[in-house]
Amino acid sequence: MKKGDCVDLKIEKMVYPGKGVGWIPNGDGQIPCSVKGAVTGQTLRVRIKKKRRGKAEGQCLEVLSEAPDARTPVCPVFGRCGGCTYQNLAPETLLEVKDRWVMDLLKDAGITDFTHLPALESPQTLHYRNKMEFSFGDAELGGPLTLGFHEKGHFYNILNADACALAHPDFGKIVSGTRRFFEGVPYYHKRSHEGILRYLVVRRGDATGEILVNLITSTQGDIDEAGYLHMLQSLDLEGQLTTVIHSLDDSVADVAKAESMKILFGDGVIHDRILDVDFEITPFSFLQTNTRGAEVLYTAVRDAVRQGTAGMAKKPVLFDLYCGVGTIGQILSPLAKKVVGIEMIPEAVEAAKTNAAANGLTNCWFIAGDVKTEAEKLTETPDVIVLDPPRDGVSPKALHDVVAMAPKVFVYVSCKARSLARDLPYFVRAGYTVETVQCVDMFPQTPHVETVVLLSKVNTYKE
Repeated sequence: MKKGDCVDLKIEKMVYPGKGVGWIPNGDGQIPCSVKGAVTGQTLRVRIKKKRRGKAEGQCLEVLSEAPDARTPVCPVFGRCGGCTYQNLAPETLLEVKDRWVMDLLKDAGITDFTHLPALESPQTLHYRNKMEFSFGDAELGGPLTLGFHEKGHFYNILNADACALAHPDFGKIVSGTRRFFEGVPYYHKRSHEGILRYLVVRRGDATGEILVNLITSTQGDIDEAGYLHMLQSLDLEGQLTTVIHSLDDSVADVAKAESMKILFGDGVIHDRILDVDFEITPFSFLQTNTRGAEVLYTAVRDAVRQGTAGMAKKPVLFDLYCGVGTIGQILSPLAKKVVGIEMIPEAVEAAKTNAAANGLTNCWFIAGDVKTEAEKLTETPDVIVLDPPRDGVSPKALHDVVAMAPKVFVYVSCKARSLARDLPYFVRAGYTVETVQCVDMFPQTPHVETVVLLSKVNTYKE
C-alpha cells in the first residue's frame, strides 16, 4: 500500500474532530485509514493521500454504500460544500458521537472523576443559524459570479449558498438577490488582490425577525448603493430588513471585517432575545449563532453556577470573561451580587452596556480589553468566574492569571473539545476538581459541540 493507491474502505468508527476510520491491508497486517467526514457503516472508494508511522489518510472518491441508518441530505451541494458535514446522520446519532468524542479526549487528558450529565440537543437542527458570512467568487476559473461557501478541498472555488439548510430561508433570498444584482461586477481575487466584491454578512434576530445585511467590498471601485438597497427592500422576506451597511476593507486577510462602515439604512444594529433578556447586536459583535440552542446552553451554564454556589451565604461576585455582548453575564445577573464582563472587541462592550441598561440590570459592568491585562487591574475578588473563550481556548499566560484569581467556582464553556482537554489539567493542578461535564449541540450537522464544565476549589496548587 502506497500513496496514490485506491482502495475500498469500510468505516468502523468516527473520531474527533470529524473523521471516519477503517482498516486497510498493509503487508502481513492492517493499518488504520482516516477519511474526513466519513461516518460509521459507510463503504467508500478512497485514494490514499498520506501513509506514514503505521497509519494512512484517504480522500473519498465515491460512496459505495451508505451507513444502514443514513439520512438523505436536504442540501443540494452537500458533500461538496465545506459548511456542514453530517446531514446524512440523524441529529441524535451525531450528538451521541460528539459526546463520546469529548469524553474520550478528557479521559486521554487524565480527567475522569466527574459527573457526566446527559448531552443536550438543539431545539432546531436545521435553519438554526442567526449569522452567516458568505464569500464572493466563482465555482470555476472564469465562471459566473457565485456567492456562498468554499468548496471542500478547494481554496478558491465558491459554491452558491441560496439553499443553505443551516440558515433561515430569508438568508437564501438575500444571497440570490445580491448575486443577481452584482452580476458583471468583479469579485476580489485572493491571489491578485484585485476586484471589488468581498463578503456578505447577514444576521437575523430569531425572536424579532430583524435582519442586518452587511456588504463588504474593497475601495477599488464604486457600487450602486441606492440600487442595492432598493433591491433588498423589494425582497419577499419573512423577517424585516432593519439595517443595511456597506463596509470597506482593503486588507489582504481572508476575513470578513471592516476598515470603515457606511449605514445605508436603519440604525446599524438588530435585536434578539435569549431567556427573556433582550440584546442589541452590532455588525461584528459575538453572539452564539444558534439562538434557541443558546437558550439551552445558557440554561446549562446557569444550572452549573447554581450548583457551584449552593452553599454560599451571599450572592457571589461573578466575572464573565470573553463576554461578547454580555449574554452570559446578563442572564446570570439575578444570581449575582455583581457581574464584571471583559471582552476584547470595543463595540461588543458598548453593546453589552447598552443591553444591560435596556434590560434594567444595575449590577453589570463591562470592560473593553485583553482578558489577561484587564483582569490584572481588577481589585475585586470573584467568587465565580465564567470562561467562554474563543475556539483555541485560553492562552497559557491568561490562564495562569485567571486561575490565580482563585474563585471558589469556575464554569468553563468550551466550543473546542481539544482546547478544553488541554486546559482542564491546569485547573486540576491548581487545586480545582471537575464536578460536572455536559455537552450541548449548538452546531447540528457539523462536528462542533459546546461543553459546559463546573469546577470547584478543593485544595492548594500541586506541581
